[in-house]
Amino acid sequence: MSTATKQTNKIDIPDLLEGEGWHPLSWNQKEITQLPPYPDTEELQNAYKELKSLPPLITSWEIEALKEKLAQAGEGKAFLLQGGDCAETFDACKSVKLVNMLKVMLQMSFILIHEMGTPVIRLGRIAGQYAKPRSKDFEEINGLKMLNYRGDLINSIKPDVDARTPDPQRLVEAYEKAALSLNFLRALSDEGFADLQYPQQWELDFMQNNEYYKEYEEMVSSINKAIKFMDTITPNRLNTSHKVDLYTSHEALNLFYDSAQTRRVPRKQGWFNLSAHLVWLGNRTQQIDGGHVEYLKGIQNPVGIKVGPPFDLDNMLRLLDTINPSHEAGKIVLITRMGHDMVKKHLPTYIRAIKQNGHPVVWSCDPMHGNTYATGENVKTRNFNDILHEIRETFEVHRSEASYLGGVHLELTGDNVTECVGGANGLNEAGLSSNYETYCDPRLNYEQSLEMAFLVAKEWNKSYR
Repeated sequence: MSTATKQTNKIDIPDLLEGEGWHPLSWNQKEITQLPPYPDTEELQNAYKELKSLPPLITSWEIEALKEKLAQAGEGKAFLLQGGDCAETFDACKSVKLVNMLKVMLQMSFILIHEMGTPVIRLGRIAGQYAKPRSKDFEEINGLKMLNYRGDLINSIKPDVDARTPDPQRLVEAYEKAALSLNFLRALSDEGFADLQYPQQWELDFMQNNEYYKEYEEMVSSINKAIKFMDTITPNRLNTSHKVDLYTSHEALNLFYDSAQTRRVPRKQGWFNLSAHLVWLGNRTQQIDGGHVEYLKGIQNPVGIKVGPPFDLDNMLRLLDTINPSHEAGKIVLITRMGHDMVKKHLPTYIRAIKQNGHPVVWSCDPMHGNTYATGENVKTRNFNDILHEIRETFEVHRSEASYLGGVHLELTGDNVTECVGGANGLNEAGLSSNYETYCDPRLNYEQSLEMAFLVAKEWNKSYR
C-alpha cells in the first residue's frame, strides 16, 4: 500500500445522536493516505461548512434506482458501462466537452444494447472525478521540490510550490463545476439530445482496417433503420429513445469533499453521499483500519472497489465484510485491474473465494490501469490491443468459472485526442504528440471508444449468448 503523506487536519464533529456509532466525519479520527495536509485548518473548516450547506447534487432515489439496476447486472440481466476522464479538470467544464462525452457514452451504449440485447447501465466518471492518487508525494521541477499534482480538487497543475499547496477553496469550486456539468447533462438527456437520431454522426471510415468492419457497418445501418421505423409508426417519439439515464461516479479520495455532501434523507434510514451516485475505493486506499474504508462503510450508495496489485485476497474479503456486512445486492462493484498478463493467474482465485464467501457482487473489468507504460520519449500511454486483451482474458476466466462479467470500466473521452496507441485507425507512438491533452492517465479517444464497445459486445456474445 502507498506510503503517501497521512492527513493531519481535524474537522469538528457535531454531536452524534444517542447510540449512533458512525458519522460522515468518523473517518477524520483515523489515519488516511493519499490526502496531503492543508496548511490552514481553520480555512479548511470554513470551506467544509460552506460545502456542507449547499444543496445536494443528486437525490437518494436516484442512488436507490442505480443500486437496483446494479443488482440486475450482478445476476447477469444487465451490463454496466462506466467511462470518462481519468481526472476531470476545472477548465474542461465546457459545453463542447460535455456534449462529446455524453455522445460517446450514448453511442457506446447503443452499440452494446444492439449487439448484446441486454439493458446497459451508463455510469460516467464525471461531475466529481477531480482528484487522483499518486505513488509519490513530491516531484522536482527546475530544481524545486514541490508536491505532486493530485487533481484540481486538491491543487494546481501549475509547476509552482504555492500552486501545488492544497487549497480548501477548491472543494467549493469542484462542487460548482460538478453542479454546472450535471445541470447541462441533465438538460441534454431530458430534452432531446438522447434521441437516437441526434448524435447521428456514426463514424464508419475509421473501422475500415478492423476485421469486423462489415459487421460494424451493418450494425450502424440496422440502428438507423430501427429509428426511422419507429418514427414512421409513432406520432410522438418514444420515451425510451428520447430520455436516458446517466449516473455519475468518482473515486472517494478527498473525503472532505465527499463527507460534506453526505447527509440524512427524510423518511429513509442511513446516510447518503449526494455528490455522486456511486463512489469507488481506489487501489492505494484499501487499508482496513484507514479513513477511506471507515467512510465508505457508512454510506448507502453503491461502492466500487478496485481489485489489483498487490493482490491481497484476505484484505479484499475483509473489505467486503466491512462495507457490505448485510450482503446487499447491488451494493458492491468489484473492478478488476490486473494487467493483461496477470488476469489468468489471479482472477480465478478471487472469483472462487468471493463465491464461497457468499457476497453478491457486480464484476467489472478495468483494462486501463494495469496496462500503462511510458514510451522511449517518456510519454505515458496505453496500447489498444493490451486493453482488449485484458477484456478478453477477463471474459474467458469468468466463463470458465461460471461467473458473469457484468461491466467494463474505461478511461475515455469523446474528443479526438491522441493518448492511447493502436485501434483500427493505427495511431502509433510518433502520433501521440498530435493532441495529447491529459494531465494524468491516457484515455481512449472517440473512435477507439466506439471500436472498443463493438469488440466488448462481441466478447460478451461469445461468453453469454
